[in-house]
Amino acid sequence: MSSPEMKVFTGNANPALAKEICQHLKVPLGTATVNRFPDGETFVQINENIRGCDVYVVQPTSAPANDRIMELLIMIDAMRRASAARITAVIPFFGYARQDRKDKPRVPITAKLVANLLTAAGANRVLTVDLHAQQIQGFFDIPVDHLYASPVFYKYIQDKPWLKEATVFSPDVGGLKYASAVADMLSLPYGFVAKRRTSATTVQATSLVGEVEGRDIILVDDMTETAGTLVAAAELLKKNGARSVRAVVSHCMIQDIAYERLRRGVIDEVITTNSVPADWPKDLPITVLSIAPLLSDAIHRIHGNNSVTDLFPIKGH
Repeated sequence: MSSPEMKVFTGNANPALAKEICQHLKVPLGTATVNRFPDGETFVQINENIRGCDVYVVQPTSAPANDRIMELLIMIDAMRRASAARITAVIPFFGYARQDRKDKPRVPITAKLVANLLTAAGANRVLTVDLHAQQIQGFFDIPVDHLYASPVFYKYIQDKPWLKEATVFSPDVGGLKYASAVADMLSLPYGFVAKRRTSATTVQATSLVGEVEGRDIILVDDMTETAGTLVAAAELLKKNGARSVRAVVSHCMIQDIAYERLRRGVIDEVITTNSVPADWPKDLPITVLSIAPLLSDAIHRIHGNNSVTDLFPIKGH
């Protein structure tokens, strides 16, 4: 029995990434209308037959996050009602992931709510990259394929001359496990920066643990919006003798306040992915690596019912 036909669609969040994925898969991008009524309501129409197809919807929940989530939910519902055989939500950046626990009185666990909404809409599985917290996979009652961007970063930095005297640093204690995994992959020492958050956009780095003086520092983090944590860590690292500081960040959703901070030149280079649209000013020290080959390989494996874990021969995650 032949496998169902593969079809890939996209909302308005990151069509460039979806097109690149389709180029790697050698399939055309599916046609769908995703726009808004004058009052702001989202309208979706799938413009081709998907009955019995294996469908993939590429839609990171980048800004404006709520609009992107609604687009994704409505597209999934439209596909379910159009009799798709299987619907996979491809969410390179999974928003609301930081709201993954009840750390204050009377607050929601919004990451769980979003997981429930995706399942209720009709998603059969989820494909995502570098979740803010690994346990979010357990919020879903459907399969989750969790990819790591680290092989993409490794390919870019493995031959860089500054790697010989580098130290991997986490910009906070919470990312220490991720930093140690990256350090193991690169066979490098690692450390962390202790910080104190003074407001939603301001961070004060207070102390360091690890080899810094005369070293080229690789700061690793899963995401940044204001670049406050990264810049505060970089300032402290350079005050303590770091030769250079580069940030490796999976998801970069930076805004105006981050532009100002990055232009100060404390961070020599930000290395990130195209999980969200990279429409930033050209004068920022940012290198964007494509995760389209990684995602397309995973989609190809899911479509053929093969292992996705085999994409990651490097242990340590």
